[in-house]
Amino acid sequence: MSINAEEIQAPQLKDLSIVRNEQKELNIVPVHHLDRAFKTATFGMGCFWGAESLYGGTRGVLRTTVGYAGGTKDQPTYRNLGDHTEVLEIDYDPTVISYQQLLHIFWNNHEYGLTTAIKRQYMSIILYHDDEQKQIAELLKAKEGKKRAPEVITTEIAPKRNFYPAEDYHQKYRLQGHRDLSETLNLNSKLLKTSYVATKLNGYLVGVGGVEQFKTEVDTMGLTPSQKEYCYHYIEKNEGQGLYC
Repeated sequence: MSINAEEIQAPQLKDLSIVRNEQKELNIVPVHHLDRAFKTATFGMGCFWGAESLYGGTRGVLRTTVGYAGGTKDQPTYRNLGDHTEVLEIDYDPTVISYQQLLHIFWNNHEYGLTTAIKRQYMSIILYHDDEQKQIAELLKAKEGKKRAPEVITTEIAPKRNFYPAEDYHQKYRLQGHRDLSETLNLNSKLLKTSYVATKLNGYLVGVGGVEQFKTEVDTMGLTPSQKEYCYHYIEKNEGQGLYC
């Protein structure tokens, strides 16, 4: 019978008192908010779980929230979506990453639906927040269309008129799979939608960005030594793997 050494060596956080003691003794608290100027982008690119991890592990992204937008139904839910689409709202630092760079990620990381008509829930959509975003999106869509010809890009470009956050169990879905780590971050319903550290770890833990990039950002997150060890293990384990829903 073979033994998976990797699983034996995987760090555990089940004794939460260890992390709590580190937080108290080292005066470390999870960083849920960064006081930085930001802009917001809203994209739909298939299932929003994978998209949230993809952008969460991207440098310059400060917060992500998954939700429903683009339709007319009031107060949509996952089970009663109406004519809305699953989308991701991204708060980003424009001094670190541009709207054009966010769109480059958008064009190249659809799970499905970029050049194939698909039901509205998972359609490709860009919801612009101002005229500048509209102009950039339309210009880059035209360039992308030429590059992909004879395929035809199906992406809809429309103004962002509404946004309804999805249910809590959809927010930071990959991070929530790490229950003990999530508990040590003191996440609640509000922080699942707004937390900086939750946004970043939801991407990094599935390998987005990789170990070396994580090293450049980890000290901004308010993690204890035990939390860092746990995260390094899973980032290294998952680096280079594809995203999925």
